[in-house]
Amino acid sequence: MNDALANDSTFMTATRLAAAIRERRISAGEAMEAQLARIALVNPLINAIVTLDEAAARAGAKAADTAIARGDAVGPLHGVPITLKDGHATAGMRTTVGLTAWADHIPTTDSTIAARLRKAGAIIIGKTNVPPRLRDLQTWNPIFGRTLNPWDVARTPGGSSGGAAAAVAAGLVPLEIGSDAGGSIRIPAHFCGIYGFRPTEATVPITGSYGDPPDMPRSFRLLLGIGPMARDVDDLILAHRIIAGADGLDTEVPPVALEEAPEPPLDRLRVAWAPTFPRVPVALDIADAIAGFAAVIEAGGARVGQALPSHDFAAERALFSDLITWYSQVFQLPRDASPSLAAYIEALNQRDEFIFAWERFFDDWDVLVCPVTMCTAFLHQETGVPIPVDGVETPYWAALSHACRFNLTGHPVAVIPIGLDREGLPIGVQLVGRRHADLRLLAIARALARLTDGFVRPPGL
Repeated sequence: MNDALANDSTFMTATRLAAAIRERRISAGEAMEAQLARIALVNPLINAIVTLDEAAARAGAKAADTAIARGDAVGPLHGVPITLKDGHATAGMRTTVGLTAWADHIPTTDSTIAARLRKAGAIIIGKTNVPPRLRDLQTWNPIFGRTLNPWDVARTPGGSSGGAAAAVAAGLVPLEIGSDAGGSIRIPAHFCGIYGFRPTEATVPITGSYGDPPDMPRSFRLLLGIGPMARDVDDLILAHRIIAGADGLDTEVPPVALEEAPEPPLDRLRVAWAPTFPRVPVALDIADAIAGFAAVIEAGGARVGQALPSHDFAAERALFSDLITWYSQVFQLPRDASPSLAAYIEALNQRDEFIFAWERFFDDWDVLVCPVTMCTAFLHQETGVPIPVDGVETPYWAALSHACRFNLTGHPVAVIPIGLDREGLPIGVQLVGRRHADLRLLAIARALARLTDGFVRPPGL
């Protein structure tokens, strides 16, 4: 990050801002006022933050400064203002999931995510926009309207964590927590030029974090992951270590090892790359950027090769579609339209085979570098309308085809920005690693991010 950004507290990383507050180089109150001023200036232009509690923000900052003055032990995010995607329950703060029926819903308890971040010292100042039930490639709902991309307000920031990505990219907050059942962290990170992390399946509790209305039973038992979005890899690492691990409430999440992994030297890395997947469209600028990035990695000393597993990528994509449809409609399908138990068990067995294929692939490679999606940020449009990719009208939901297969298999994926396309829009890449090696993957992401220009502030903001 360049010096101008580093010296502007509204564009400091969460890690650096927390250190500055602890070391009294800036007070939490000063940092908060700068952040609120930035929000007042920029948020009306992009509509990323849809609920803002300024009184609670200022009270939290005052309490943070008091604790510092007393010499209290403080957490790693002490005094840092953050927002949360509007699907994480926050006690006393509106949480709508983008649904008009829940427009005035105010939870009485925090999600596990919110509680852990508060314990780490973060000050939750508001919520960011989402599509209804967190289910779209774009971010719009009938309560709050549309969120715009800070790089070009005529374009989408992505979905469903579009408000979160736009807020981080525009300097409204340094850190957010998204959720991802098909690319909802990774696609907005790519579209907005920031960093994102979707951890190994069942690593972060979803207690109190939902895409369905909060009065419904849990539908997703697979596919969904919760992870951080930020302006550098260090913040992804810090936030992941705070939010991951069993909470005693989400029965899917076991204890998780959270020791930070050392950053590997490039000459010890085996890096596979792919410009796209078989029969999956991708813009030429993205494919070229990935090939160029692979060349830079190789020049840095890593062993690099163009490689993918040998399996049926179309069947893998179709299996994800079946599972996401079943989970999304589990309380809507009439009994005679619901999948049979035998069909569901067979789907899980097929899923196992794809998991095994990717795990065998990672016996030979430390990381795969590949596209996040088929295009850079596209113009606002109706959901379902084909998206142009290098002038070719491409099915709307094909945009999930690079990201969703790792929801199917549960592999961890980091996204880092690597440059801009010919229209000046951000290009990110997926960095995919072995299951249950999340902090190892993030350490690799840190090493590879050093070969890029890092986060770039959107022009005009």
